[in-house]
Amino acid sequence: MEGDCPCGRTGARGRVRPYAECCGRFVEDFEDTPAPDAEALMRSRYTAFVLQRADYLLATWHPSTRPAALDFEPGLRWLGLQVRAHLPDGASHAQVEFVARMRHASGRASRLAERSRFVREGGRWYYVDGDLG
Repeated sequence: MEGDCPCGRTGARGRVRPYAECCGRFVEDFEDTPAPDAEALMRSRYTAFVLQRADYLLATWHPSTRPAALDFEPGLRWLGLQVRAHLPDGASHAQVEFVARMRHASGRASRLAERSRFVREGGRWYYVDGDLG
Protein backbone atom coordinates (compact mmCIF):
# COMPACT_ATOMS: atom_id res chain seq x y z
CA MET A 1 0.00 0.00 0.00
CA GLU A 2 1.22 3.49 -0.80
CA GLY A 3 0.06 6.80 0.59
CA ASP A 4 -0.95 7.95 4.05
CA CYS A 5 -1.20 5.50 6.91
CA PRO A 6 -4.83 4.68 7.78
CA CYS A 7 -4.10 5.08 11.51
CA GLY A 8 -3.75 8.84 11.00
CA ARG A 9 -0.59 9.30 13.09
CA THR A 10 1.06 12.60 12.22
CA GLY A 11 4.73 13.48 11.98
CA ALA A 12 6.63 16.54 13.17
CA ARG A 13 5.04 18.81 10.57
CA GLY A 14 1.50 17.73 11.37
CA ARG A 15 1.08 15.64 8.23
CA VAL A 16 -0.16 12.06 8.28
CA ARG A 17 2.81 9.71 8.13
CA PRO A 18 3.25 7.48 5.07
CA TYR A 19 2.05 3.89 5.52
CA ALA A 20 5.53 2.47 4.84
CA GLU A 21 7.07 4.61 7.61
CA CYS A 22 4.24 4.12 10.08
CA CYS A 23 2.16 0.95 10.51
CA GLY A 24 3.30 -0.63 7.25
CA ARG A 25 6.64 -1.66 8.68
CA PHE A 26 4.84 -3.73 11.35
CA VAL A 27 1.99 -5.09 9.20
CA GLU A 28 4.23 -6.03 6.28
CA ASP A 29 7.12 -7.44 8.36
CA PHE A 30 5.61 -8.88 11.53
CA GLU A 31 8.34 -11.49 11.97
CA ASP A 32 11.25 -9.04 12.02
CA THR A 33 9.65 -5.73 13.03
CA PRO A 34 7.43 -5.99 16.11
CA ALA A 35 5.53 -2.93 17.28
CA PRO A 36 7.60 -1.16 19.97
CA ASP A 37 4.72 -0.42 22.33
CA ALA A 38 1.02 -1.08 22.87
CA GLU A 39 -0.11 2.11 21.12
CA ALA A 40 1.90 1.29 18.00
CA LEU A 41 0.42 -2.23 18.03
CA MET A 42 -3.11 -0.88 18.44
CA ARG A 43 -2.61 1.58 15.57
CA SER A 44 -1.18 -1.16 13.35
CA ARG A 45 -4.11 -3.43 14.19
CA TYR A 46 -6.55 -0.66 13.22
CA THR A 47 -4.63 -0.35 9.94
CA ALA A 48 -4.84 -4.13 9.48
CA PHE A 49 -8.64 -3.92 9.90
CA VAL A 50 -8.76 -1.19 7.23
CA LEU A 51 -6.66 -3.37 4.89
CA GLN A 52 -8.46 -6.58 5.90
CA ARG A 53 -5.20 -8.25 6.92
CA ALA A 54 -6.49 -11.15 9.03
CA ASP A 55 -3.00 -12.68 9.07
CA TYR A 56 -1.57 -9.74 11.00
CA LEU A 57 -4.58 -9.40 13.29
CA LEU A 58 -4.44 -13.07 14.29
CA ALA A 59 -0.65 -13.02 14.71
CA THR A 60 -0.87 -10.05 17.09
CA TRP A 61 -3.79 -11.45 19.11
CA HIS A 62 -2.75 -13.18 22.35
CA PRO A 63 -3.23 -16.95 22.07
CA SER A 64 -5.39 -17.02 25.22
CA THR A 65 -8.14 -14.95 23.55
CA ARG A 66 -7.40 -15.32 19.80
CA PRO A 67 -10.34 -16.46 17.66
CA ALA A 68 -9.84 -19.29 15.17
CA ALA A 69 -10.67 -17.01 12.24
CA LEU A 70 -11.80 -13.49 11.41
CA ASP A 71 -14.57 -12.33 9.13
CA PHE A 72 -14.75 -8.79 7.77
CA GLU A 73 -18.08 -7.04 7.34
CA PRO A 74 -18.69 -6.61 3.59
CA GLY A 75 -18.75 -2.98 2.52
CA LEU A 76 -17.54 -1.61 5.85
CA ARG A 77 -15.37 1.52 5.50
CA TRP A 78 -13.14 2.64 8.33
CA LEU A 79 -13.16 6.43 8.56
CA GLY A 80 -10.66 7.33 11.25
CA LEU A 81 -8.98 6.58 14.52
CA GLN A 82 -8.53 8.70 17.63
CA VAL A 83 -6.24 7.43 20.37
CA ARG A 84 -7.42 8.94 23.63
CA ALA A 85 -4.89 7.40 26.00
CA HIS A 86 -1.90 5.06 26.14
CA LEU A 87 -1.52 3.77 29.68
CA PRO A 88 1.59 1.64 30.28
CA ASP A 89 1.49 -0.52 33.41
CA GLY A 90 5.07 -1.65 33.91
CA ALA A 91 7.19 -3.15 31.17
CA SER A 92 4.78 -5.88 30.09
CA HIS A 93 1.21 -4.57 30.38
CA ALA A 94 -0.59 -1.58 28.92
CA GLN A 95 -4.00 -0.27 27.98
CA VAL A 96 -4.96 1.89 25.03
CA GLU A 97 -8.21 3.82 24.88
CA PHE A 98 -9.43 4.69 21.39
CA VAL A 99 -12.40 5.55 19.20
CA ALA A 100 -12.64 4.21 15.64
CA ARG A 101 -15.25 5.57 13.24
CA MET A 102 -16.82 3.49 10.46
CA ARG A 103 -19.52 3.50 7.81
CA HIS A 104 -21.47 0.32 7.11
CA ALA A 105 -22.53 -0.77 3.64
CA SER A 106 -26.06 0.40 4.49
CA GLY A 107 -24.70 3.95 4.87
CA ARG A 108 -25.13 3.97 8.64
CA ALA A 109 -22.18 5.45 10.53
CA SER A 110 -21.04 4.17 13.90
CA ARG A 111 -18.20 4.41 16.38
CA LEU A 112 -16.28 1.77 18.27
CA ALA A 113 -14.92 3.00 21.61
CA GLU A 114 -12.73 0.56 23.49
CA ARG A 115 -10.16 0.36 26.26
CA SER A 116 -7.92 -2.43 25.01
CA ARG A 117 -5.54 -4.51 27.11
CA PHE A 118 -2.12 -5.56 25.83
CA VAL A 119 0.63 -7.80 27.13
CA ARG A 120 4.28 -8.03 26.16
CA GLU A 121 5.72 -11.53 25.88
CA GLY A 122 8.98 -12.62 24.29
CA GLY A 123 9.72 -9.05 23.19
CA ARG A 124 6.38 -8.66 21.36
CA TRP A 125 3.18 -6.87 22.26
CA TYR A 126 -0.13 -8.73 21.86
CA TYR A 127 -3.75 -7.60 22.02
CA VAL A 128 -5.55 -9.50 24.80
CA ASP A 129 -9.06 -8.06 25.02
CA GLY A 130 -10.95 -4.87 25.68
CA ASP A 131 -13.92 -3.19 27.27
CA LEU A 132 -16.32 -1.36 24.99
CA GLY A 133 -17.14 2.11 26.12
